[in-house]
Amino acid sequence: MRKNRLMVWISICIMGMCMLMFRLAQLQLIDTESFSKHGINLIEASVKQRSQEMIVDNGRGNFLDRSGKPLSYETSSVLVLFPFLKKMDWQAEKVAQTIGVSPESLKYAVEKSKEPFAYGTPDPVILTRSQMDAINEMEIPGVFAVERKYPLERIPAAQLLGIIGENDGELKTRYGDKEFLPRTLIGLSGLEKSFDEFLVAEGKSKLVYHVDGEGAPLFGINVKYIEPANPFYPINLQTSIDKNLQLIMEDMVDRHKISNGGIVLLDIETNSILSMVSRPVITKGKPFGDKGIENMMVKQHIPGSVFKTVVAAAAIDHGLDDPARLFDCSKKINGDPDPKYDHGMLNFSDSFAVSCNRTFGEVARELQEKDPHILEKYAEMLSLTGGVGWRGDIFHLEDFNQLQDEEKGRVFLSDEARKDRNFSALSGIGQHEVRTSPLAVANMMATIARGGQKEMVRAVLSVQYQNGSKMTEFSEDRLKGQKISSITAMKLQKLLREVVINEDGTGRWFRDLPYAVAGKSGTAETGIYKDKKQLHNKWFAGYFPYENPKYALVAINLGVPEDEGGVNLLFADIVKEVYNYNHGSVAEGPESN
Repeated sequence: MRKNRLMVWISICIMGMCMLMFRLAQLQLIDTESFSKHGINLIEASVKQRSQEMIVDNGRGNFLDRSGKPLSYETSSVLVLFPFLKKMDWQAEKVAQTIGVSPESLKYAVEKSKEPFAYGTPDPVILTRSQMDAINEMEIPGVFAVERKYPLERIPAAQLLGIIGENDGELKTRYGDKEFLPRTLIGLSGLEKSFDEFLVAEGKSKLVYHVDGEGAPLFGINVKYIEPANPFYPINLQTSIDKNLQLIMEDMVDRHKISNGGIVLLDIETNSILSMVSRPVITKGKPFGDKGIENMMVKQHIPGSVFKTVVAAAAIDHGLDDPARLFDCSKKINGDPDPKYDHGMLNFSDSFAVSCNRTFGEVARELQEKDPHILEKYAEMLSLTGGVGWRGDIFHLEDFNQLQDEEKGRVFLSDEARKDRNFSALSGIGQHEVRTSPLAVANMMATIARGGQKEMVRAVLSVQYQNGSKMTEFSEDRLKGQKISSITAMKLQKLLREVVINEDGTGRWFRDLPYAVAGKSGTAETGIYKDKKQLHNKWFAGYFPYENPKYALVAINLGVPEDEGGVNLLFADIVKEVYNYNHGSVAEGPESN
């Protein structure tokens, strides 16, 4: 009996030892890179436990504006101090004298530190080049003057640039088994997402030292500077944004209390985005699931009377713009008396200027009876549908799209709607199923201003290596498909100008601006009610100067009551700001909305 008990205990001990050995093998040999259901990388965790590091550059690519100014990060020269200095007698007085602070403040900062830090954090002391050189020439272990990359406190065109985050599943989906560093950031929206393959980090630049269990140096006091092996990375994306103008536009939109909407400003000559403002803003620290992450300027919205520009183009080409023909603009689209607008009998040009629904509902019916696809055809010819962002082949990427978040727009959803007279009339005034983005509307205005030539819109001009040389450029390119004739474009230009100069025109507020404006207003019913009031999308889209077009501009305020939230004052103030910006004068404060 005693012998049997002994054998049982021996067996239990052997089993326990085997289990311990298996566990040890699992930890050190089998599951070293993916331990437990949480997929913990034990090797990385061990290294991290035995080392402390200061990230100098996260390795992800950067955004620049059209003149090379940083949009997402800035680089600052800072003093980096390591915690092990508290165990040493170091030249704090000499360092302090060099940067103009007290030795006590340096020593105190080191004493309370648990990891490497930039002195003065969260607002680090910025060093001059001579201060950096002087500090590094001292060769004090644990004391470094380095160029460190910081995210900008205020990122211009935040929704256009997009957000980044950690997502191991998406990282693997995009790049398969390609190896990346732990906690690699990827683009989740905007240009960060579209250009992620160019921007994703090749490696981080960092200062590293190894420590024992008490935080003391493990292999002496040598600190290693580690950086990616490829000197050309991280790369820079040169965008078409004008940073100074972008910040002015953002302030302008906020002063006019646009909480859901924004503006698009295009350079007509290069057909590139000078400024794009989207509201609501991204919530700091909580971007995921926040509506502010969406770029409202590339999303579909009901355009309202802005769409009458498309109907006008089709009417011109099919002889329905006869100046002798009159329309009863004292009636609504269904023929009932209009209690709000009583413009009387107007010709086609005056109808466009005052935005008469009766005229364009009637003309749209006649056009659709000729061809059920005619409005869709002209919407595509004017680039309102199909997407307008730059697309093409670069390197091994086929049909690369700069604006992956862009929605394409539409006129009808079904063949029944195309052939329905009532739906045709509603579509003719930009209601029912018609949807388009502010970016597409801005491009339509640029297309008309150029005489009918439609082009892709660029947000990024080039991809650059770290040394400034160009990896690739995105050249100006035309949008595929049919386009309107130069004669039709010229007639549309006159109609858009009439909106401003006609004494009853919906753009008459823009007559006395420093640049002559041509454009079209829009007020679209959304079908959504708040406090028993139907909400509307308020638009004004146009271009300027009229005689020598340089800018296409769209201003939009989404989901506001009919008697509130107009964008005419915003549009006018932006025209003034652009003029002042170009002429080097200080703009006056914007009028209240």
